[in-house]
Amino acid sequence: MPRPSVAELRPVVHPAGVKDRRSGEHWAGRMYMREISLHIDPYLVNTRITPNQLTYLMTVFGVLACPALLVPGIPGAVLGVVAVQLYLLLDCVDGEIARWRKQFSLGGVYLDRVGAYLTDAAVLVGFGLRGADLFGSGRIDWLWAFLGTLAALGAILIKAETDLVGVARHQGGLPPVQEAASEPRSSGMALARRAAAALKFHRLVLGIEASLLILVLAVADQVRGDLFLTRLGIAVLAAIAIVQTLLHLVSILVSSRLK
Repeated sequence: MPRPSVAELRPVVHPAGVKDRRSGEHWAGRMYMREISLHIDPYLVNTRITPNQLTYLMTVFGVLACPALLVPGIPGAVLGVVAVQLYLLLDCVDGEIARWRKQFSLGGVYLDRVGAYLTDAAVLVGFGLRGADLFGSGRIDWLWAFLGTLAALGAILIKAETDLVGVARHQGGLPPVQEAASEPRSSGMALARRAAAALKFHRLVLGIEASLLILVLAVADQVRGDLFLTRLGIAVLAAIAIVQTLLHLVSILVSSRLK
């Protein structure tokens, strides 16, 4: 079959609303990665590579962020960012190939969610191990590895709290939740939720944002000659993850998502 052009692919793989999904599209996808993936798609749509195989590869790159971050200094931080960006690229490509071929499956949705869980956890665990200074000349400080793992656990629990809403509604015989139901019934809680959404501090525990933060801190620590800012960042992300896990749980319980 002839290779489709970008112009032919665009209306099929980027249908109306794909880039505007409030909870399903990352800002990096809207800003640049969807355009990059659109130029990768023509070379894959006529191959024997399946969308699920691309999702497996996506997950591999996401998980590789953890060992990449163990490389000391700026090179390790750069490798971590590259691994996560490749994860994001394949996260776009797998769905676009599926839309072009009309190959949709619940297995693909499930694998995509698993990949997101593992990538967020890998980045934060790698961040913690980076702060522990495994390959430094001094004593390994496992406190930072613990805090990084704690942040990873929080990031996973936040995603699980959202996904479990769908599980609870399905088991209760209810239809999928509507976006409007996420608004808390209490005006005070609604205001707090809007404030948190505006500040977007909670996004720092997601793999893409965390990897970029790690790179910035690595550059700053290179100037300082120590790991102070990296370790401060680990502590901050652990605190954000704990607080956000609790706040997100409360916001679900006081909204109409379980009604």
